[in-house]
Amino acid sequence: MLGALPWLVAAGLVGAAGYLGGYLATIVAFALIYAVFVTGLNIFMGFTAQVSFGHNAFAAIGGYTSAVLTTTYEWPPLAAFAAGLAGSLALAGLIGWPTLRLKGHYLSMGTLAIGLIVYEIAVQWESVTQGYLGISGIPSLGIGRFEATGDRQILAVLTAIVLLGAFVVARMRRSRFGRALSAVAGSEEAARALGIDVARYKLASFLLSAGFASLAGTLFVHVVGYVSPEVFGLHMVILAFTMLYVGGLGTVVGPIIGALVISLLPETFRGFRDYQDLGYGAALILLLIYAPRGMAGLIDLAAGRKAS
Repeated sequence: MLGALPWLVAAGLVGAAGYLGGYLATIVAFALIYAVFVTGLNIFMGFTAQVSFGHNAFAAIGGYTSAVLTTTYEWPPLAAFAAGLAGSLALAGLIGWPTLRLKGHYLSMGTLAIGLIVYEIAVQWESVTQGYLGISGIPSLGIGRFEATGDRQILAVLTAIVLLGAFVVARMRRSRFGRALSAVAGSEEAARALGIDVARYKLASFLLSAGFASLAGTLFVHVVGYVSPEVFGLHMVILAFTMLYVGGLGTVVGPIIGALVISLLPETFRGFRDYQDLGYGAALILLLIYAPRGMAGLIDLAAGRKAS
């Protein structure tokens, strides 16, 4: 029962946002979009024990592809998302094979370079991306005649997507593929000795996480109706890392609860005015000190069982 607490907390926060609407609903909607992004990052970092500072590149490709195709060429959002996903996976496959041969901080720097390159392209390719002016007038989320325009509709759609993503990740984790990723995370040498193709599984994990990042970028541009390069800058990576570690690295619910907590925590300290940043930083430090496995891991530890 205690292990279900993070899910109940997340459901309560989303339910309250849907009931109250307005500003709270907007904050929670952004948190759910980040939950999709962090869920993908968790596959690569939490389940495969690799490090990536460049997943913002795939979010940018997904977001900008969808923005350009829906505004300039009047594609439906679903078709534009598919095109953005294909572009993200193509880039991930192209750069993943050589990059994933790196280890440790070399891999971190390699993926960081990918994110910086894509960000710079978004800034400089003004004929397509409009540079810092950005692209506006992006249509709302929708399939066919249905469009999610109101706060509650957007939250319902995003909640369904987040839950579907969590379900897929939970099933994947218990599958043969997930067990192979765990073996790679434990020891690449031991995994090779067991006959596991380490390079192939690392690439598959990278592609899967890139797909989640692309989806998050697409969701963002259609929810906001606007996109500019700053959205997919290094700030996105730092925020996602914070959400992942606070929520619980390597857990299914961790990305969701981490995204909600980190998105809502600054609002909790807003009343302190001049001490807002101090209170926010202190709260994060306390969380990381007393819950090194994240909030989900802390609750599972209290329940006396392994995080799930």
